[in-house]
Amino acid sequence: MKHLKTLLLAGAAAAVAAAPASAETKLIFGSWAPPTHHINADVLPTMGKWIQEATKGRVTFEIKYDLAPPPGQFDAVRDGVQDVAWIFHGYNPGKFVATQVLELPFLGAGAEAGSAAYWRVHQKYLAKADEHKGVMVIGLMTHGAGVIQSQRPIKSWADLKGMKVRLPGGIASRVGEAFGAVAVSVPAPKVYETLSSKVAEAVFMPAETHKSFRLAEVTKYILTVPGNLYDGSFAIIMNPKKFESLSKEDQDAIMAVTGEKISAYAGSKWAAADKVGYETAKAAGTTVSEATPEMVDQLKKVAATLEADWIKRASGKGYDPAAALKELRETAKALDKK
Repeated sequence: MKHLKTLLLAGAAAAVAAAPASAETKLIFGSWAPPTHHINADVLPTMGKWIQEATKGRVTFEIKYDLAPPPGQFDAVRDGVQDVAWIFHGYNPGKFVATQVLELPFLGAGAEAGSAAYWRVHQKYLAKADEHKGVMVIGLMTHGAGVIQSQRPIKSWADLKGMKVRLPGGIASRVGEAFGAVAVSVPAPKVYETLSSKVAEAVFMPAETHKSFRLAEVTKYILTVPGNLYDGSFAIIMNPKKFESLSKEDQDAIMAVTGEKISAYAGSKWAAADKVGYETAKAAGTTVSEATPEMVDQLKKVAATLEADWIKRASGKGYDPAAALKELRETAKALDKK
């Protein structure tokens, strides 16, 4: 009996000693938008699998929905309610200025190139503004070029005057307002309801939402703009305390599969989703048209004013805003040609 007790105690001690080596850390990925949306169905699971593989299974993940509303995702990560999340900067007016460099009209590149370029410019310039204080930025992305989806045709900017339009916030909202749109502000998951109830007649959103948010059911027209009407700024963020709780080996593994790698991948999925959106538009009989040269010229004048204003507001933050804007566009266009 004494021998058996000794063996049991030894076995228990061995089990306790072995526990840390086999222990897993689960990251809670908080999310919003429908589960079928490509960020939730593809990008987050892919990132989670990359992390799991890079850490040899020591760090796993689980996606949970609606732990916070879309505008509350940043605070939920900062406060540890969720470990990782994707945020749309435009949902937090006044908090982010540096990131608006991506939102200005005429990026002139697709979502994959734009997202990769955004990461590079953020690391070189924008991070110095420290606008994500309290969280870690582990990825950045833009959706495909913003378009206008509407219930009646927009043949000139004059058609926007007095029209109730769901605007996304940030620079994109200022573009709409410059042409006389009456701003309606609701998070993306509420857009379908807002349009179906006629609270808004149009929306500034990328083409992918024609499918992912079922806007093909509540709009009949899509207006595109050569060179991009605007782009949307998103970040993938992580709770720093959770990150610091991991071993140096696992921290390095996570950094190796996030950053520019996940940014470019996410951008590629936004681009693919746009293709599905346009296919949905074709099947639904939605009329897709392009802004006229005259409209593009008028937008350039608005864009010049918005650029000058942004550079002024972004100054004094430890980086050169004009250089950041120039490098973003040049890098995005160069990557887009590869």
